[in-house]
Amino acid sequence: MKFINMYFVGYVVLIVGLMLGLWQAGILQALAPIWIAIGLIVAVGLGIMLAVSAGKPPTATIQS
Repeated sequence: MKFINMYFVGYVVLIVGLMLGLWQAGILQALAPIWIAIGLIVAVGLGIMLAVSAGKPPTATIQS
């Protein structure tokens, strides 16, 4: 699995863990479902941006 995929999978696992913790604490019950969906979309978008920015290191250019 590529580094960028591993990074994103780890981020998704983190978000799922946070959501389960908030659900278990009863915090999600006080929020409207639309705000939960908006928060998830923003979190996934942030995860994609972080995964892409932390992608493979730049390759060295070959000079002739």
